Amino acid sequence: MKVLLDLQYLNVASTGIKTYMLELAKAARKYPHPEIEWIFSHDPEVQVNDPSYKNLQSKIQRLNYHLDYFRWKEFQLPDLVKRIQPDVLICPDFVAPAATLPCRRLTVFHDAFFWQMPENYPKWWRKYFLSLIKKGLKENTEIITTTTYSKKSLLNHLGNSWPVYVIYQAPKGLLADSNPEILSKNKLGKKDFFLHIGTFDKRKNLPLLVSAFAEFLSKTQSEKKLVLAGGPGQSKQMNDYPVVKELIRKLGLNEKILLPGYLSDGEIKALYEEAFSYVFPSENEGFGIPILESMGFGVPVIHSDQPALLEVAGGAGLVFESGVQSDLMEKMILLEQNNDLKSGLIQSGTSRFKDFSAKKFIEAFNQIILSSPKLNEANHLPGL
Repeated sequence: MKVLLDLQYLNVASTGIKTYMLELAKAARKYPHPEIEWIFSHDPEVQVNDPSYKNLQSKIQRLNYHLDYFRWKEFQLPDLVKRIQPDVLICPDFVAPAATLPCRRLTVFHDAFFWQMPENYPKWWRKYFLSLIKKGLKENTEIITTTTYSKKSLLNHLGNSWPVYVIYQAPKGLLADSNPEILSKNKLGKKDFFLHIGTFDKRKNLPLLVSAFAEFLSKTQSEKKLVLAGGPGQSKQMNDYPVVKELIRKLGLNEKILLPGYLSDGEIKALYEEAFSYVFPSENEGFGIPILESMGFGVPVIHSDQPALLEVAGGAGLVFESGVQSDLMEKMILLEQNNDLKSGLIQSGTSRFKDFSAKKFIEAFNQIILSSPKLNEANHLPGL
């Protein structure tokens, strides 16, 4: 059975979708199935390092990328399908071609943010992207998503015209050598900093984390620091980076809260190895890869009670009420003062991490690929 995996989006992906696509490609190579022949639309290592559309600044640059993406999805990918004649096409970035195709489609929806939080996206872009999604949901389409929470959210917004399957993804394999220079450069010692890695999207609630950390310092006189690694939010509407930077300035915490920007895998690995705790205050996630990455490094996790994070952590994290600054601050204090709690979280986190692996990731895909689809005869999704 031939399976074509669309990896075109890797040339701009910078968030969890990038990790998802790379880890799926790696797992397909590492754990071959005798009945499945995987074909990649692009070499993943080459595509992820393609500089053509990195760091788009002007409207013309962004327009050129959108035109390139449209050409790929609506013309070049359908042509590739006709030439290769796969039994299954996997599109891991929400969008499949609008053209009629002689194969099954497995389209990955990582979350339901486009419907849940429309205010976070430019109106024209959201309308355009949703139209692409709608046109690609046709024929033998099945939807793959990341958590039971995401499945429920998608069914709530889209209806049940197509089957939706949950596949837990594998965390990112940080294979690069640890680069401790990031620690010395920022004067970070062993186990003396809280950590968050990701974009400064509004849904991440990073201003809440900054304020809770400031309160934590005032109540404990702790010497710990807070590292917020990652770049600005993905759009002007979504970007909380300026808000966070100004809040840090107002609180006088420029020496205690560090914003190192985007980091290499080696630098991220060094931060995970020495972090006291990972803090995940997000109000909405489709999965939450950093929870697993942290647990894999033996770092205790504090996270909000957002459903996807609860699902992924599986009881192995320290939970605070989403959006409640005082509760987050109290959990940070509790973790610093209670060594038994910290040890217990490390142990349970290490155990939870083992429930997610590249092998389990690809085996779940293989099971769906080799099964007969149970398709609804309806040919539209209400609500798009």
